[in-house]
Amino acid sequence: MSTPGNGKPAENVPELVIISGMSGAGRSTAAKCLEDLGWFVVDNLPPALIPTMVDLGARSQGAVARIGAVVDVRGRSFFDDLRASLDELERQGVRLRVVFLEASDEALVRRFENVRRPHPLQGEGRIVDGIERERELLRELRGEADLVIDTSNLNVHELRAKMDAHFADDTEPELRATVMSFGFKYGLPVDADLVVDCRFLPNPHWVPELRARTGTDEEVARYVFDQPGAKEFLNGYAELLRIVTEGYRREGKRYMTIAVGCTGGKHRSVAMSERLAKRLTADGLETVLVHRDMGRE
Repeated sequence: MSTPGNGKPAENVPELVIISGMSGAGRSTAAKCLEDLGWFVVDNLPPALIPTMVDLGARSQGAVARIGAVVDVRGRSFFDDLRASLDELERQGVRLRVVFLEASDEALVRRFENVRRPHPLQGEGRIVDGIERERELLRELRGEADLVIDTSNLNVHELRAKMDAHFADDTEPELRATVMSFGFKYGLPVDADLVVDCRFLPNPHWVPELRARTGTDEEVARYVFDQPGAKEFLNGYAELLRIVTEGYRREGKRYMTIAVGCTGGKHRSVAMSERLAKRLTADGLETVLVHRDMGRE
């Protein structure tokens, strides 16, 4: 594939998204979503053939402008080939993003049992043995992914909505933030880049007239931000995020997920996430607000 000498891609070089992640985490659904958005998607593409696919797209004179490639551990020479392909594409200046689909062991086991299929790496062992092997194989790729989506608690429609949010707009921003409230008792969000804890604030759960409400209610939010340290925490963390976002931009990162937690993900984390999302939006950062655990009680 021809590229100009300044390291930037040639005019007709297609945009490339690689979809990978855990078996059973929703790779096929994510790929179908890209396809519905007009991307040319290839499933189970051997990693060594990715540069060839991009080259063919470049020769299509714009007919294939966006390519999605689903790669996974079904290709046994997966990592050596994938690393070589990614290095080659980087040298050519191809605009490349890696989407990693993640899910908890419990969710993956349940999905494989529901469809009564073995995990591709379990061999003579159990499903959990295959999941463990796959996690180890994918550890490096997950760490380098541009976007990690945890599908443990997502249905098909919610996963499609997440993919739409990131890929439907042709003029997507250089950096997009997701602010996610969550409850520690339901587990840490595995796709979070940054995690903060609001459990240092008094819990509205113990105020009878506030217990049934959520942090989206003005009365609950007022109670939370009337507590010592709440406003100072919001101001300080918003200022810290300005430093972080500038660093992410310099490193070319396009997505970041900020997880804000409290005990149940209903009151404190929700109120703080609402205010924090408004601060980020006011700073010019396109922000998506998600309340992961609100309503689970």
